[in-house]
Amino acid sequence: MRLSKEQIKKMSESYGKAKTQQVAERAVKKNGILQSAEDVDVLKELSPANFAFTIDLDKEAVANQKMSGRCWMFACLNTLRFHIEKELDLPKGTFELSQAYLAFYNKLERAAWFMDHIVKTADKDLDDREVNWLISAPMQDGGDWDMICALVKKYGVVPHQAMSETHCTNNTAELNTVLSNLLRQDAIKLRSMAREGKDTTDTQLEMLNDVYRVLAVCFGEPPEKFSFQYEDAKGNYHADFDITPLEFYKKYVNIDLDDYIGVINVPGANRPYMRMYTIQDSDQIPERENLYLNVPMPDLKDLVIKMLKAGEPIWFGSDVLQHCDRMAGVMAKDLFDTDEMFGITMDMDKEQRYDMKDSLPTHAMVIAGVDLGADGKPTKWKIENSWGTENGGKKTGNNGYFVCDDWWFDNFVYEVAIRKDLLTSEQQAVLGTEPIVWPFWNSFNPVLSA
Repeated sequence: MRLSKEQIKKMSESYGKAKTQQVAERAVKKNGILQSAEDVDVLKELSPANFAFTIDLDKEAVANQKMSGRCWMFACLNTLRFHIEKELDLPKGTFELSQAYLAFYNKLERAAWFMDHIVKTADKDLDDREVNWLISAPMQDGGDWDMICALVKKYGVVPHQAMSETHCTNNTAELNTVLSNLLRQDAIKLRSMAREGKDTTDTQLEMLNDVYRVLAVCFGEPPEKFSFQYEDAKGNYHADFDITPLEFYKKYVNIDLDDYIGVINVPGANRPYMRMYTIQDSDQIPERENLYLNVPMPDLKDLVIKMLKAGEPIWFGSDVLQHCDRMAGVMAKDLFDTDEMFGITMDMDKEQRYDMKDSLPTHAMVIAGVDLGADGKPTKWKIENSWGTENGGKKTGNNGYFVCDDWWFDNFVYEVAIRKDLLTSEQQAVLGTEPIVWPFWNSFNPVLSA
């Protein structure tokens, strides 16, 4: 439609009668939307003073991914850290696994994956949807549960001191730009060679050697062997010398990541529950397929509570910034009353928000506890984030831990990593069935997550 000045005048006249919004205008112009709409009573209800949970597993020191999209990696390593500390009786908060170590191999694997897919799609035009998708962002940080499991199983893990963070691991934008530029240049040559019917294997290895060199300059080279020395909670000294990352993983991580499956809640008539799903072009780490079991939210929460009762914190994917006060570390339904402030109504449900890309799984964290009411139903959840304990010199959450109410959990939690033996017999029967394949542009594609 063409907007006329007469129509705009009527809008202005309507606003002139909206006295509530005119009062809100003064507050918003001075303080912004969310601060003006925030309900302090909701904050108070979920504040650190009420930070108590029926089941509370994890009190580790919160890590900080800083300006990188490695949340999926941090969340998994935080769950592994929990098991290592418990197994070795380490003092709480004294141990951390190296995120830089796996980030190095993740980017090298991503580069190899990109080159393979460029060759596979060489017969397609540059404006083909898949080719355009590939070259739009060749190097990103995002990932998912199965991807980090594949990296850990292939490369092992190392303590933080064996490969520490660098400026480029903490802030990946510059590196991603350099690698994306390099990979796009490589794509031109690879597409040309493939179209001429030439074998690109040796050329790809030469190109990957360049990628390795860039990563080594930015991250340092990953250690092949290292020494692990520590004191347990009783003050006893222990040492393990010249151990490889895979040996460390097999010796000190007392869980098998193959025993876990991504359980999701993505409602929709075209996304039936009790079915397995996978995603085209999501094989960034080819050793493990990204697989998802879609279940109703009550079933997902039952599995989460089972796992917490079994003594395990849970990796999960969510849309973290929805209804979220990042500084307070609170995520709740009535936290911001923007409807009343603007005189509008926002009433999309989870399915509609997902379909319209209003809410997507964009961030991974750890479920560290739950508070159960008298009826045994969850009222709030304890969340271990990876955004550190302060922001701009001000404290974030409860020592970096967040809390969400049960409504937020229902609406903005999309995926949890659950031990397969905790699934019901009906759910376990679905695991071996042929997965429905979502297209590469699906919002659940791990390469799109941060």
